Amino acid sequence: EAVAACRTGMIQEERLLDFLAHKPETMEVALTGRDPSEELAAAADYISEIRAVRHPYEKGIGAREGIEY
Repeated sequence: EAVAACRTGMIQEERLLDFLAHKPETMEVALTGRDPSEELAAAADYISEIRAVRHPYEKGIGAREGIEY
């Protein structure tokens, strides 16, 4: 959840963007998280959206350690 970490200030987005700009060309990096900034989205080679079809939350089951976080 690097995108969320940037949004909450746990990771400085500038440092992450610098890492992505200077990583070895043969290295692929997968970042996860919702709503990336325009800058992070521009640095991405792939952007995927995941759509919930069914989720335990609909049955009243809250987030569980080791699964949702």
